[in-house]
Amino acid sequence: MRRLVTLILLIASATAQSSAPAKSPILEDENGKKAHALVNKAIEALGGQAYLTSTSRGEEGRYYSFYHGESRGAGTQYRQFNRYPDQERFEMIKRGGVLVPLPLVGIIVVTHEVKNKNDIVIIHNGDKGYEVTFKGTAAEDPKITSAFLRRRQHSLEWIFRKWITDPGVAFFYEGVTVAAQKPAEQISIMNANNDSVTVFLDQNTNLPVKISYTWRDPEDKFRNTEEEIYDSYKPVQAIMTPLSITRYLNGDMTVQRFRNTVSYNQDLPGDLFAATVTYDPYKNSPKR
Repeated sequence: MRRLVTLILLIASATAQSSAPAKSPILEDENGKKAHALVNKAIEALGGQAYLTSTSRGEEGRYYSFYHGESRGAGTQYRQFNRYPDQERFEMIKRGGVLVPLPLVGIIVVTHEVKNKNDIVIIHNGDKGYEVTFKGTAAEDPKITSAFLRRRQHSLEWIFRKWITDPGVAFFYEGVTVAAQKPAEQISIMNANNDSVTVFLDQNTNLPVKISYTWRDPEDKFRNTEEEIYDSYKPVQAIMTPLSITRYLNGDMTVQRFRNTVSYNQDLPGDLFAATVTYDPYKNSPKR
């Protein structure tokens, strides 16, 4: 009888162990090891620890938007501040048609009050978005916030600083191709949520020249493809920085950004990314 009880317990234990989900990270085959090694080379080319440990970035330049591939104008001067991992401030503040000067180098950040109808500041803090105009501060349109969060979650910073360290991440080497008119190594990275992004690395420099990912629209259920192309890399504070960034949606150019000045690791004050809703543009007048 004692032997029978012991046998039953052993069978139950084996069954429980076989049905338990695996918690160990995905083991890499030769293909995955090659892809992972290339990702490490890309991080090293970008600046290694200087890139991985940078805490903030300030930049200014010129910004162009497109609709169905056609430019919407001559471009707009902009200023942008990012504090890793999830805070961003995008400014277009003009006086007489000229962007107000703002030093990016150093630890002092000077901000200007939004007064004119052409002034606009967009703030993203965590999963919240705000639009600041001369009328006051309004909550950003949820669709615009959702699109921003999707881009941030597939950005190079998140891929190389978050994705590749998560348990269950998988790497796939997909061969040599041409991306942004450059010979490139193509790699796909998939996280534990089965979300994937394809990274194209310049064969000569190992620097990223393009990323691509797809997503399904929750309304029409169609799949969309977003791409970003990086060009004109320059070293800034030991970090290789692309001065040209172009974004595409389903093959159509949507945004092009040219950075004139970039600075890393500024001591950005917290209130630079703080915002409180003061009015609803669809219901109420601004509170004064």
